[in-house]
Amino acid sequence: SSRLQAAPASARAARTHIGTVARQRPLFQMRAQDRLFRSRRAGAMSVAASNTRDPAFALLFDCDGVIVLTEELHRIAYNKAFEKLDIRINGEPVEWSVEYYDILQNTVGGGKPKMKYHFNNNGMPSSSVTGVPNTAEELSTLVDILQDWKTIFYKEIVGEVATARPGVLELMDEAINNPEIAVGICSAATKEGFEKVVNAVVGPERLSKLDVVMAGDDVTRKKPDPLIYNLAREKIGLPKEKCVVIEDSIVGLKAAKGAGMNCIITYTSSTKDQDFFGEGADAVREDLSDVNLERIFRPMAEGSALAL
Repeated sequence: SSRLQAAPASARAARTHIGTVARQRPLFQMRAQDRLFRSRRAGAMSVAASNTRDPAFALLFDCDGVIVLTEELHRIAYNKAFEKLDIRINGEPVEWSVEYYDILQNTVGGGKPKMKYHFNNNGMPSSSVTGVPNTAEELSTLVDILQDWKTIFYKEIVGEVATARPGVLELMDEAINNPEIAVGICSAATKEGFEKVVNAVVGPERLSKLDVVMAGDDVTRKKPDPLIYNLAREKIGLPKEKCVVIEDSIVGLKAAKGAGMNCIITYTSSTKDQDFFGEGADAVREDLSDVNLERIFRPMAEGSALAL
């Protein structure tokens, strides 16, 4: 077979203390005018880096499906990559339908694992740059190249159409501005595509204030494995019982619960019919438009279960 051609090079790719936070009363026992959980609509405090000081809790956001609805954008980008390299199985072009991708994204976490899952279950692919892979190594090489092209197409699409889901940036800002809440983003997505999304939607200023930001490239095992959340917890320095994850799918929910954390689901059109409570979700919402820190963390601080 001919040599595989590499994708374009474009596909490779202090904390600062501002002011002093006085903690003269225990958490959740402040006077009304000093309440930790002020209205989320209040003006945001401007800081240069993470505002977190000795956090009592952590709030960890997934990215795709939670911060921004990107799954259809991913599907389109995968299909463009398949078309670019003329990917075929038994002579038929590979194209993931909306219905099939809904199943796939709720079964396998991460882009490369999705493609390997598909090929291992539907047949080895041929392409314009190679014959049918004969070994796992050859398949991995082809999948790497496909992922590079997919990322190129995805970044082009995201830059044009991606917007935040209702309430998510307001909740993130409220948590960032609270010195007793550590905040992070933990995504299964490939770092290059992930960075394009968070820079476009979350923005560099907000990102600079987060305590932890992790993409799929930062872990050896993707969701539903809990590794990414376990590592995030270690970075923040809190026990699992003090962490709350916001996810949108069963795959993400299993990762959060596998890490022993509370999990809020904000479902999407492709995940709304899943049995989230049956899989251990602590709360299920259509979006985050009426969710704030007090609703999430006050019950936990008082020894009760999270319930929205």
